[in-house]
Amino acid sequence: MTTLTRQDLNFGQVVADILCEFLEVAIHLILYVREVYPSGIFQKRKKYNVPVQMSCHPELNQYIQDTLHCVKPLIEKNEAEKVVVVIMDREHRPVERFVFEISQPPLLSISSETLLSHVEQLLRAVILKISVCDAVLDNNPPGCTFTVLVYTRESATRNMEKVQVIKDFPWIVADEQEVLMQEPRLIPLKTMTSDIVKMQLYVEERAQKGQRNAA
Repeated sequence: MTTLTRQDLNFGQVVADILCEFLEVAIHLILYVREVYPSGIFQKRKKYNVPVQMSCHPELNQYIQDTLHCVKPLIEKNEAEKVVVVIMDREHRPVERFVFEISQPPLLSISSETLLSHVEQLLRAVILKISVCDAVLDNNPPGCTFTVLVYTRESATRNMEKVQVIKDFPWIVADEQEVLMQEPRLIPLKTMTSDIVKMQLYVEERAQKGQRNAA
């Protein structure tokens, strides 16, 4: 077993590749399980050796890919603290926030086995938790949409507006309405710990989702 710093072997890039691939699968699955889009736009695929649902809608897929392309440099530099999938009602108020808290150790004890099989097993367990999360969540009101928020460390926040990874896809400060949720219920879903990354997934759920959305 070898102990390395984050700078060795450009290890941040390897972690970013692994996490962004995982987040893409996770976002698609959340949108399917929480019925943000009709089930007809999703197709069953196999990721991490388990069946998942992935969108086949080009514009939706492009938005998710562009978002993660912009997130990737932040994960690579260990500047992303949280990636949050926010599901909002018709008034753009959050009803659910799927929070992925990410941390990476400064010293890494790695082997090829750690990188591949162990991490894949851990990510598979997170995906399986997402696939059954509707059992612990209340139904969402009709007409929901979603957005992806990234919480960064302070040093990264100062530079983000200067960096535009994709043309015409700039970072903007999140609307306070998309961030705040009154008295949310906190539902832990899964924690994973490995030598290269630690991640905690939980859901913040708004109480009384439907009452304020009745026509």
